[in-house]
Amino acid sequence: MGYAEIYQGWKDDPEAFWMEAAKSISWDKAPGKALFDDNAPNYEWFSDGMVNTCYNAVDRHVEAGRGDQAAIIYDSPVTQSKRSISYAELRSRVASLAGALRAKGVEKGDRVIIYMPMIPEALEAMLACARLGAVHSVVFGGFASNELAVRIDDSKPKAIIAASCGIEPSRVVQYKPLLDAAIATAEHKPDFCVIFQRDQAVAKLIEGRDVNWHGFQHGIEPAECVPVAGNHPAYILYTSGTTGQPKGVIRHTGGHLVALNWTMSNIYDVKPGDVFWAASDVGWVVGHSYICYGPLIHGNTTVVYEGKPIGTPDPGAFWRVIEEHKVKVLFTAPTAFRAIKREDPKGALVKKYDLSGFQALFLAGERADPDTIQWAQNVLGKPVIDHWWQTETGWAIAANPMGIEALPVKPGSPSVAMPGYDVRILDEAGHEVANGDMGAIAVKLPLPPGTLPGLWNAEDRFNKSYLDHFPGYYETGDAGMKDEDGYLYIMARTDDVINVAGHRLSTGAIEEVLAAHPDVAECAVIGVADPLKGQLPLGLLCLNAGCARVHADIVKETIRQVRDQIGPVAAFKLAVVVEHLPKTRSGKILRATMAKIADSEKFKMPATIDDPAVLDHIGRCLKTIGYASD
Repeated sequence: MGYAEIYQGWKDDPEAFWMEAAKSISWDKAPGKALFDDNAPNYEWFSDGMVNTCYNAVDRHVEAGRGDQAAIIYDSPVTQSKRSISYAELRSRVASLAGALRAKGVEKGDRVIIYMPMIPEALEAMLACARLGAVHSVVFGGFASNELAVRIDDSKPKAIIAASCGIEPSRVVQYKPLLDAAIATAEHKPDFCVIFQRDQAVAKLIEGRDVNWHGFQHGIEPAECVPVAGNHPAYILYTSGTTGQPKGVIRHTGGHLVALNWTMSNIYDVKPGDVFWAASDVGWVVGHSYICYGPLIHGNTTVVYEGKPIGTPDPGAFWRVIEEHKVKVLFTAPTAFRAIKREDPKGALVKKYDLSGFQALFLAGERADPDTIQWAQNVLGKPVIDHWWQTETGWAIAANPMGIEALPVKPGSPSVAMPGYDVRILDEAGHEVANGDMGAIAVKLPLPPGTLPGLWNAEDRFNKSYLDHFPGYYETGDAGMKDEDGYLYIMARTDDVINVAGHRLSTGAIEEVLAAHPDVAECAVIGVADPLKGQLPLGLLCLNAGCARVHADIVKETIRQVRDQIGPVAAFKLAVVVEHLPKTRSGKILRATMAKIADSEKFKMPATIDDPAVLDHIGRCLKTIGYASD
């Protein structure tokens, strides 16, 4: 069956569709039905089933005779180390860690914060919690102590599992002082902390509170898998909130297992045993869904990469990993490819590696502009698939389902809605708009399995953030349109749609034009205040490495391009060349923060920013064109 038939089959009988998908999961007690709508619009999936995530991700593959297969390949150019962990070894390691946690009082329903870099032990900590039915909350390693303290107070963990340090290409980031400061600040105090000591920085342990990762496991009885109900929270993942108080997205266990397993074969087209690499971090949703859980539930080998797309050691780093570890599918953020393209615009380094076994590249996290997609297609000679999803959904809302049918690629579109998602484009009054018209993107309820059923201890906030604006729909917060073939176009966050003299313009559409300029490696468009037109678009341009052209000439050419391709209605007359764009550690460009700087408004330093110094650089550049006054 092709995509259209499968999507229609889901629409005709969603209950049957998801019950069939649930058969691929090993249940302790099979669910009697898929959807539980007693508390609508707060829906649940597979609530009466009993299941364990760790069993599905680890033990069942060992019991099926595949214990010798690599579960995790660890590749760390920053420490010059590599190793492979088999499913059998992973089971032993996770059962031991879970046993040690249980011996210190961690039980089903307890929360555990995990504060670790990209090392296999981070996945082992997640799986050990899942083995016990404990609810983990991974916080990006090296996050500021005040942000960690907020998460400690919100989730009230019984334990915190941390590493002594993380390693960047140019420095060692000591985690323990940040952890100690966070615990000192937080009102809630964990019972104990487990510290994984790394050679690059050995942390001082606090007697009576801190235990050594290896030492506290000594002589402990390994833990068996604890079955939990289908609606038991698997984890809490905090995403930034507009109020400054982070939102704790929760994921229910049963739907999480069913949905992620379904995506591995149907969207990513990998078979058990294939090597799948999500070049992200365990602190983000991609790391949860596609470094840890999705590949392991499906029986794939997952790559844990502690490095960067460039600089560890060069822009060929990704190609080396693909060749060396026989990666079949790579999933990363467009920003990673823009960085590679900027440093190696002709893709010369690709030719040094054998990528014949590589099947497809998937992009998500930031809007993938057509220019970056076309560049990647040209240098790789492989399908490049943009797909769209959110921390809240946990898996793709829209994608090209390569395992069902490779649909025609339309650059600029993440293709079509996946089964489970009935996507509509709405005007402010909640009415559907015509194909080709831009509006708010919403999903008709219920959302599918694997998506957020709510926020941790914040039902009112959940309803207000996602459900109240368009009753009967989940509000994505993104703006875009559909074409006549049902392809979606995600043009901007709703907040990034700018109003120029009454015309609603998508920053994404202008960025598309700018990115197509041969000298522009990466760009961002923000709306700045204008007394006459309300707002004007302003472009920030990063140029390709080695570009020696006069900046003013490039700026003039980009302004002309926007006028030619979008028209005078865009009123695009402002652009400036910058060295770097401010980003979160997951690669999202901080457009709203830059707009505040341009308009000389006060702003809060984003907790997730990769390099705060870049904001000073942006301010200086904006001053050269008359914005960002002191």
